[in-house]
Amino acid sequence: MTTSPGTLLLTRPDISALLTLDECIAAVEDAFRHHGEGRSPAPKVLGMPARDGGFHIKAALLSSSPPYFAAKLNGNFFYNAQRFAMPNIQGLIVLCDATNGYPLAVMHSIEITILRTGAATAVAAKHLARPDSRVATICGCGNQGRIQLRALCTVLALEHVYAFDVDEAKARRFADELSRELELAIEVVGQPASAVPKSDVCVTCTPAKRYFIHKEHVAPGTFLAAVGADNERKQELDPQLFVFNKVVTDVLDQCAEIGDLHHAIAQGLVQPSNVYAELGELVAGRKPGRTAREEITIFDSTGTALQDAAAAAVVYERAVQQERGSRFCF
Repeated sequence: MTTSPGTLLLTRPDISALLTLDECIAAVEDAFRHHGEGRSPAPKVLGMPARDGGFHIKAALLSSSPPYFAAKLNGNFFYNAQRFAMPNIQGLIVLCDATNGYPLAVMHSIEITILRTGAATAVAAKHLARPDSRVATICGCGNQGRIQLRALCTVLALEHVYAFDVDEAKARRFADELSRELELAIEVVGQPASAVPKSDVCVTCTPAKRYFIHKEHVAPGTFLAAVGADNERKQELDPQLFVFNKVVTDVLDQCAEIGDLHHAIAQGLVQPSNVYAELGELVAGRKPGRTAREEITIFDSTGTALQDAAAAAVVYERAVQQERGSRFCF
């Protein structure tokens, strides 16, 4: 399956040039569909805490044609920017030929991580947000908040956005940049409680360790996408929200261990069996998404290696076509 000797090395600028958000959404949606149809095995994750951060390894087999295996190693250290003037999240993806194990490519992981996370929210919004949603709140105004809003705008005709970040200056930069880019009215708020009750959609993408979206602030009909909790110590949503509302996970077992769902389970409020569906089941048409205008829908998005593998495969195939990147042998 390889077209030339050696393994392809792809840098962050390579990834940016080779993968668009729309292409990533399509690839991620297809990966979830395969999983929902039972054609791809469940992805795996291994986490390891470290001082002021942690590492995780996420791996998946992609049942595409040709089939691929991908493993991503990311380090998440949320003081990096202020302490060392370096990215908070850093890592690599190794993409392999799933028919013989050959390492096809090693690539910078961050652009893929950012894009595929936003892509999953866009796919979930197709099924769980009200089609006439016009107002959104974005909590967390870094790179992930930006891609979340861009992704939502590919599937919803948003007109007004509330932006919240504990760093108000960051929220103001977010509003200035994206209001021009997306031609949206973006209003900075000091607390989510002032915006969430007025929103059709709320996305949380923060490193918070204590929930800040409270049950009483979420209006009927809201779609919530909880993106930030990707280890058992992080939390963004009130566990009570998981009790009576429609909950959809990216991968159930993973969310039960490290997602916002984990906290509701740990408090004995729900069991994994109370979760309505995995996103793949909705994409595959095995279960309907939103079925009532007034229901509150929740997407617990911990980020799966299926998404990484799908995006990495697109990048690799495009790089081969365009003869981009460099080869190395080992």
